[in-house]
Amino acid sequence: MESQVRGGTRWKRFAVVMVPSVAATAAIGVALAQGALAASFSVSGQSFKVSADKLEGTGFEQYGAIDTGYALDGSSAIQPVAVSAFKSAKIYNMCQSVVTPNIPVFGKVSLILKAGADKPVEADNIYIDVADLNADATFTNIDIGVAAKDAAKGPGIHTGDKTNPYGFSQQADSATLTNVQQTAWATTAQTFKLSGLHMSISTDAKECY
Repeated sequence: MESQVRGGTRWKRFAVVMVPSVAATAAIGVALAQGALAASFSVSGQSFKVSADKLEGTGFEQYGAIDTGYALDGSSAIQPVAVSAFKSAKIYNMCQSVVTPNIPVFGKVSLILKAGADKPVEADNIYIDVADLNADATFTNIDIGVAAKDAAKGPGIHTGDKTNPYGFSQQADSATLTNVQQTAWATTAQTFKLSGLHMSISTDAKECY
């Protein structure tokens, strides 16, 4: 069975995410697990944007969670996220950007990372904590409404994610997302291979999209 979803994502909809920075989303309904802790580290006070021409992933699952960390003033902060996981993923023409405000002399400084223009970025056991996502998505053999503890097609709930094991999740054998635009708070991967990596700094607010 294939399921294709087009358009943007809103909370109270089930975001389908893709990578590290990169990702994508399907508009299907979302539920956040109470008391969930997503990333296994304290998340910074800056989200980042990722764009990609296409993401091809196998072994997909997704569940709701909360990232804990800091605001830029050092105070504690929490962020609701949709954790999207893949056993393996290939990402084509990936761009990741983060803008740091209030830098002395310069004001805003942007960090831009690009990879996968000629050969795709490759990742294994990747988890992406996404806040907002837009893409065209096609899923193969998708199951929606699976208890998180019983989702078996993806890499499983990440170690350290204190997600309700009986909470809502979805899974699929594979997913293809195109024209990806994503805002994320964190990404974790067992391996992450960036072919043709180029990193640059801009003394201005410069983002991938």
